[in-house]
Amino acid sequence: MMRRTLLLLAISLALISCTREPNFDVVLRNGLVCDGTGSPCTSGGVAISGDKIAKTGDVSADRGRIDIDVHGQVIAPGFINMMSSHEGLFADGRGLSDLLQGVTLEIFGEGESMGPLTDDMRAEMTSQQSDIKYDVTWHSLNEGLEALVAHGISPNIASFIGAATPRIYVLGRANRAPTPAELDRMREVTAKAMDDGALGVASALIYEPGSYAKTDELIALAEVAAKYKGIYVSHIRNESDHEMEAIDELAAIARQANIPAEIYHFKVAGAKNWSHLPEVLAGIEAARAQGLQITADMYNYPAGATGLDAAMPPWVQEGGLEEWRKRLQDPAIRKRVRQDMHSDKYDNAFLSVGSPDRILLIGFKSDKLKPLTGKTLAEVASMRHSTPEDTAMDLVVEDDSRVEAVYFDMSEDNIPKQIVLPWMSFGSDYWPEGVDGVFLNFGSHPRAFGNFARVFARYVRDEKLMTVAGAVRKMTSLPASNLGIANRGQLEPGYFADIAVFDPATIQDHATFEKPRQLATGVSEVFVNGVEVVHNGVHTGAKPGRVVKRDRN
Repeated sequence: MMRRTLLLLAISLALISCTREPNFDVVLRNGLVCDGTGSPCTSGGVAISGDKIAKTGDVSADRGRIDIDVHGQVIAPGFINMMSSHEGLFADGRGLSDLLQGVTLEIFGEGESMGPLTDDMRAEMTSQQSDIKYDVTWHSLNEGLEALVAHGISPNIASFIGAATPRIYVLGRANRAPTPAELDRMREVTAKAMDDGALGVASALIYEPGSYAKTDELIALAEVAAKYKGIYVSHIRNESDHEMEAIDELAAIARQANIPAEIYHFKVAGAKNWSHLPEVLAGIEAARAQGLQITADMYNYPAGATGLDAAMPPWVQEGGLEEWRKRLQDPAIRKRVRQDMHSDKYDNAFLSVGSPDRILLIGFKSDKLKPLTGKTLAEVASMRHSTPEDTAMDLVVEDDSRVEAVYFDMSEDNIPKQIVLPWMSFGSDYWPEGVDGVFLNFGSHPRAFGNFARVFARYVRDEKLMTVAGAVRKMTSLPASNLGIANRGQLEPGYFADIAVFDPATIQDHATFEKPRQLATGVSEVFVNGVEVVHNGVHTGAKPGRVVKRDRN
């Protein structure tokens, strides 16, 4: 009897052991699964095989080679940063500022993209590098993205072709319309990038040479993207005094090119314009009601960041940085620039902020000028016994750069009104950063470190403007659908295993304008293409990031 009992016990133990053999590479259990669609989150888990999601829901009987009890935390698709840039990833491929907020896909290409490049464009890109240095070894957009992957990156990357890139490729930085033959060549350049998987065409219409493009030129390029089922996205021509006209232009491009359109970093800038938000939103809703697929993204801070070029008229910048600097040393031209810095002839950031003490200087190329980082334009002007206008011009000349700056030109009260819009997603408008090394040589903006965590901490948890599931949708399936990216943005079997695990009760942004370089907390696990890149809130050293291409046919 004893022998029989022992035999049965041995068999039982063997069966138990077999059931505990891993049947998946990864199992995340005991979580709250938010699938990305906006549907209510449900208790359960997710199983991963290779780089794909294999199962969602009840995983209690399953085992993973990596098996993690997430103790009630949210399991969500990895977040998509709708507006990012590549430079920071060349300095630190981990992309910690975004990764520790749950971002697994970075979208590039505002205005100018990594390619296609002529040899002159490659030389210019190299010469304008500041603290972050990298070799520009590529010519096509796809080659540039693959070079970044070969460098080693944790998040996935994707890109638009910048609308100014084919213009520079064919016309240089001249302020003129292309001839019909030149426009055909620009369309060919755009088509090649779309063939390579670009998401669409992205314009930035306040910066040279993008600002030189007329509407018909933008329609011509958007028509090419439309043939590939891409989208048109734009830093619109004006976000302040003439915003409705700029949105009308976007709608006209969408209508005539028969293409979905997205507004980059949606805002209403300038104190006198803040009350116009309802009118601006009504204009967008009217266009949507007419059948146009217009969406937008935003960062949830009352200040933007760009260069001092945004404070000066586009005409003085024709030909690029070197020509701009030369003109700023001509007394007659300086007088004209000084006058234009107080006009609304262009989307004038100097005018929008209302005062030079609302322009914070955060990035210099010259070691001599780096001590000015963190000071306002008004403070530097006072130090130099000069006017803010002349100081801005002098800094561009002395630094041999556009000089990076933060502009406080938005209303905090408008942010929650925008965040709840069903067609609004999120983009940091900043490259992923680290907290050490070369990043300590310049300032930053808190949106780089907190844009996504802040949504959950402030607007979901504290102000209760959205559910967790609703906010997850805005960071996952909504942008993936807008971009035409298949098999990402949802927790579904067969989708790529880009996953973020976070505690909605503790997720928190810590970055401020005074101390921007502070990592968010509350995201415990992040997987990219099935590989764990963050465990218990710490980077694992893995860099499985890939190029993601447009999949819509």
